[in-house]
Amino acid sequence: MTASSHPFQNLVVIELGHSVAAPFAGQIFADLGATVIKVEKEQGDDARKWGPPFWGGASSMFQSLNRNKQSVVCDLRKPEHKEALLKLIDERADVLIQNLRPGQTEDLGLDSATLLKRKPSLVYCNIGAFGNPGPLQDKPGYDPLMQAFGGIMSTTGEPGRPSVRVGSSIVDMGTGMWGVIGILTTLMQRQTTGKGGVVDVSLFETATSWVSLLASQFLANGHISGKQGSGASGIVPYKAYATSDGELVIAAGSDSLFKSLARAVGHPQWCDDARFVSNPKRVEHQTELYRMLDDIIQTRPTKEWVTVLENAGIPCSPVQSIADMVAHEQTQSLQLIQDVPHSEMRFFGLPLRINGERSDIRTAPPALGQHNDLLFLKNGDT
Repeated sequence: MTASSHPFQNLVVIELGHSVAAPFAGQIFADLGATVIKVEKEQGDDARKWGPPFWGGASSMFQSLNRNKQSVVCDLRKPEHKEALLKLIDERADVLIQNLRPGQTEDLGLDSATLLKRKPSLVYCNIGAFGNPGPLQDKPGYDPLMQAFGGIMSTTGEPGRPSVRVGSSIVDMGTGMWGVIGILTTLMQRQTTGKGGVVDVSLFETATSWVSLLASQFLANGHISGKQGSGASGIVPYKAYATSDGELVIAAGSDSLFKSLARAVGHPQWCDDARFVSNPKRVEHQTELYRMLDDIIQTRPTKEWVTVLENAGIPCSPVQSIADMVAHEQTQSLQLIQDVPHSEMRFFGLPLRINGERSDIRTAPPALGQHNDLLFLKNGDT
């Protein structure tokens, strides 16, 4: 690997993080070459126990979020431990990422105001639940709570059925990504000013960004779109259909694509049908259009429809399982799945390449307290 795939190799990040959001942010930096020192309580990050399945001594979820890092155990209530951490921050840290309970960093004297007074060049990132200020600023938050509170679940699932959480932790991981964006912005400013700063991101704010397109429709006309199923509000036809042996998503989101679809499914007369001549008209008459398409698509197998539609230039995709996606030639060609050196573990790498290179996995996720010598403590010391 060249330096371009490890652009942050001279950066030191302290991760006072647990669960998903802060560790995901830390892992992005670690994968891109930064030295990321994960500070854990004596029992370890709770995510270590989020299983089964367990892999290499911890849950697969924890392992997938903490590769390329170092782990130190630090009881922040013990003065000697806290002083050792402060010394580490003073001497080495460029960035600190924290997602502790609201008010905990202030109680411990590890808040942004205190640490930036000690080290003005530090970039300090708060990853919170509801954001600050506001009446909920002191409440904790978790991904499913924010999918509910932020409006995501109200749009997810089938109309008339219970709300559904998006299976992936999109709010947690999205918040980690926003944290990285804010940190990089502040680091860029630091190159000019020499001063660090404070980045504030929250799960709630991230959730609102994920529904911002649907929220814009509500802000425009006061209408609540509701559950979308596999479709998208305001674009028709644009959803999944049952085939004779599976499911298929068809995205014919423009007038020209709709005409191609009409011809491909054997109904060229739809091209001139007043109900379907434009997207606004198709949205208005989507129930009848979808009913006709449902009846047609279910008559043939998925693979056959993919051939027909791709030959007609219509974007489509089978609904794949995770196993299907992992095994697919496209996944393999991109070398997205990377082996962990000296380990049986394999993970998906970062979804980006710099100058044609994807960052690699250099080290396995750390055992709890594996790098305690960084704090001048031996394993088991108190």
